[in-house]
Amino acid sequence: MLKQTLSALAIAALAFSAQAADVLKVAATAVPHAEILNFVKPRLKAEGVDLQVKEFSDYVQPNMAVEDKQLDANFFQHQPYLDSFNKDRKTSLVMVPGGKVHVEPFGAYSSKIKNVKDLKDGATVAIPNDPSNGGRALILLAKQGLIELKDPKSLTPTPLDVVKNPKKLKFKELEAPLLPRALADVDLALINTNYAIEAKLNPTKDALFIEGADSPYTNIVAARADRANDPNIAKLMKALHQPEVKKFIQDKYKGAVVPAF
Repeated sequence: MLKQTLSALAIAALAFSAQAADVLKVAATAVPHAEILNFVKPRLKAEGVDLQVKEFSDYVQPNMAVEDKQLDANFFQHQPYLDSFNKDRKTSLVMVPGGKVHVEPFGAYSSKIKNVKDLKDGATVAIPNDPSNGGRALILLAKQGLIELKDPKSLTPTPLDVVKNPKKLKFKELEAPLLPRALADVDLALINTNYAIEAKLNPTKDALFIEGADSPYTNIVAARADRANDPNIAKLMKALHQPEVKKFIQDKYKGAVVPAF
């Protein structure tokens, strides 16, 4: 009888624990963000936080879902993109305290050439059509000496800011998720690493040239200002900054994603 009572109490305790867990809903793109979040789920569960990862395939909905209070936070973007988004959409999302997680070195890919020296005059170059990532692509092209920009310090240049273009490159602006599919139709495409990985491209092997680990485009966790200091988000950041997460990133992505903590 006593054994049955103890078992019932144990079951009741487990049920109460499950009910008492705080739910934290976080938006993310699939690779690597959702994979990293899913890696820390068990640690958060042990701390009473039920991390629910909601995957998105674009860069707009994850921010709007947080702004509209459908989700608590997101993990997919860097600060220049967030700044540009807030300005364009009149939103007010912020990086949470200690919100930096990793860098995804941005790379240039081609299915037509094997070396950037072979890029022909008048070549078509596909770049992201949002201001921050489009600017990032142009900065990378400028570092290769392919173009020269009006303001080398600006993080958001556009094709209109190209003051020297000796190869007369033609820029084709596309939504970031579509860039891998455009490889067959353009001479060069500058692709965000998460979409490159999803398209089975290996940034450290397949990119003709790529950003260094000193890139200012660190991927961050963002939330509404009124939720930025939420205790559960603080637990998420603590979990994301553990040594085992750094090792997971290094082992799984082998330089295509670089820890920033």
